[in-house]
Amino acid sequence: MKQLGAEFFGTFWLVLGGCGSAVLAAAFPNVGIGLLGVSLAFGLTVLTMAYAVGHISGGHFNPAVSIGLWAGGRFPAGKLLPYIAAQVAGAVVAGGVLFVIASGQTGFEVSAGFASNGYGDLSPGKYSMLAALVCEIVMTMMFLVVILGATDARAPQGMAPIAIGLCLTLIHLISIPVTNTSVNPARSLGVALYAGAPYIAQLWLFWAAPIIGAVLGAAVYRFIGTSEGSN
Repeated sequence: MKQLGAEFFGTFWLVLGGCGSAVLAAAFPNVGIGLLGVSLAFGLTVLTMAYAVGHISGGHFNPAVSIGLWAGGRFPAGKLLPYIAAQVAGAVVAGGVLFVIASGQTGFEVSAGFASNGYGDLSPGKYSMLAALVCEIVMTMMFLVVILGATDARAPQGMAPIAIGLCLTLIHLISIPVTNTSVNPARSLGVALYAGAPYIAQLWLFWAAPIIGAVLGAAVYRFIGTSEGSN
């Protein structure tokens, strides 16, 4: 239960911090943090919670990461469903807290997107479904390569949260214009539920693509990183 609690609060903080920065602070008049600030916010949520509770649960905060770690031989299959349930619950609660905060501003319209992921007309840059699919698969694949490499027994100890947080920042810098960046099915679900039907209808891609990418990332790292004595 402590591990599930850590995953709940870690994912809660990721969605509240990352999506909250996009909804509340990105375009604030004259002093908004913009896409760079939102990218940093997502990276910082993972970095801070990895140090805070990573030693309790492993610091996944993402169903795709849990599945990728399982595919990479680092996580038992029996824990997958409880971890994913805790992550989804944390994301949905965070989305609700963010909705309450954001709706306190006059003129707030949740239908404007609420930091949700999308393709086509719902993509920030109006990118196609194929572009979104490829982007999410590749970004999640590279995320898992970094996660597996940074947490390998041969890697510098204690530095993994920094590498992982910076990787997530870079992923957002690349892909926010394409899909608003998911690489995390729980993050996508947590805000789409409040944004409405058009965003909910596209959630299939933001579950399928990150999971496919995570499994590919695990396969890549098992090929290039496995040697005698490694994890």
